[in-house]
Amino acid sequence: MVYLSNDAISMQGKLAPGPDYQLYLSHQFIDNEKDFLSYKGTMQRIAEVRSFNGFKIRVPQGVNISEYNTVIIWCESFNEFITAARYQ
Repeated sequence: MVYLSNDAISMQGKLAPGPDYQLYLSHQFIDNEKDFLSYKGTMQRIAEVRSFNGFKIRVPQGVNISEYNTVIIWCESFNEFITAARYQ
């Protein structure tokens, strides 16, 4: 489960451990590496994901989460799609 507010994004659940996980917001739902790489330039990187057993990450000032509709976790080190959740 993913929870969003204007100032935080949190996830309840577990992720498979891995290096260099990053949290992004996207304008469209994406569920694979090819599409992620194609649209990466249109996405908003939020922060590094440092916990694999749930997390809460502050949304950077100036980012309006209502302009996006999907949260994506991506492994930068291996260019691997991890997971995504549509919220609008």
